[in-house]
Amino acid sequence: MSSSRAAFRLLGFPVHVGAGFWTFMLLIALTNSGGVGGFQYAVLLAVLIALFTLVHELGHALAARATGAEAEITLTFMAGYASFVPTRHLSRWERVGISFAGPGVQIALGTVLFLALGGGFPLQNVTHTQFAALLAGPLIGLFNLIPILPFDGGNILEQLVDVITPRHSRRIMIGFTIVVCVAAIAAMAFNPALRGLIIFVIFPLLAVVQMITADKNHATETSAKQTLARAEALAWATGDVGHFPVGTVPSPWFRASQQLSGGHSVVAGQLLVEEIRHPSEAMWWPPDAAPLRTLAELVQLLPRPLPHGRPFDDFVLSGVLLRLGEYQDAAAFAAESYGNGRQPMLAVHVARAAAALGDRNTAIAWLRAAATNAPPQTLHAAIDSAPEFASMRDDPEFADALTG
Repeated sequence: MSSSRAAFRLLGFPVHVGAGFWTFMLLIALTNSGGVGGFQYAVLLAVLIALFTLVHELGHALAARATGAEAEITLTFMAGYASFVPTRHLSRWERVGISFAGPGVQIALGTVLFLALGGGFPLQNVTHTQFAALLAGPLIGLFNLIPILPFDGGNILEQLVDVITPRHSRRIMIGFTIVVCVAAIAAMAFNPALRGLIIFVIFPLLAVVQMITADKNHATETSAKQTLARAEALAWATGDVGHFPVGTVPSPWFRASQQLSGGHSVVAGQLLVEEIRHPSEAMWWPPDAAPLRTLAELVQLLPRPLPHGRPFDDFVLSGVLLRLGEYQDAAAFAAESYGNGRQPMLAVHVARAAAALGDRNTAIAWLRAAATNAPPQTLHAAIDSAPEFASMRDDPEFADALTG
């Protein structure tokens, strides 16, 4: 889901509109203005395609909301999509329903508009206006049900394949899509009448290539984070710092603990303060595996008021205070740091501290602040792992706050 500011909201859903969307609509108008219908038909077609693209994604978003998921809509070049974050595990059939809802609504409403404009079946003497409604609604809706990625039909087929091969359905669908697209391009290349349609086959092929790249990048990033987290945990458990990936280092909290265990408390405190105030990017993992007693001793070495620095360091320090049960200090420190940079995860830490102190209203208010610009998946991961919200999870206002 997008973390950018929405252009507007529709039925409660944030709608993001990229410049590429308007560019594509302009291209539709320009490429169709020289036809029989002229400029008026071209503009009508572009407007109807824009509206039905929004209707299509609204269908997905409404179906996702019906399952309790949070959704938002993005309109971009040659495409629109409704991204959603489930609040519970969704069944395959619920995911199929969400995928079908978009083209289903588009086909249904497009057909109603076509009939309202005087059209009928079988097709006879169709006017330019009627054809624009037919193309923008039912025809494009049916096109989206082609069973290849990234179309809705491909997502539906992937869920069905997942019944047979749960761990390989994504790979199978990507391979199937590539084979179908390459075969279609080859067939069209040898048929002069179909060569102009090759662009429509290249689009899903490029989308699949993007998926493959994104999946690889995500897997690489996740693996790197897991390796760094394991190296930090191993350092705390054994003192061995030889497992850190190239370009990363043990956390300053670990390095300070070594100085402290050697009797150099002043050096340990200085090391932490210098790291917190250092302007460069942090190349270390938070001290999640550190013993609470060691963290408490290190926090006592910090000057008062507690020093602020990079948002990441402030996030780590407020998290340490939460682990130590110093909720008042954690709330005050994270709130002040949030005021400096509006980092949503710091707002989550304030909410956690407020929840631990029994201040429900303050916790919900800070969760709303976090949800305004936090990536939903990141936000939900942080909320789900926070024990302080245990007593609030069934509260309707708690769930509502996470929608931003």
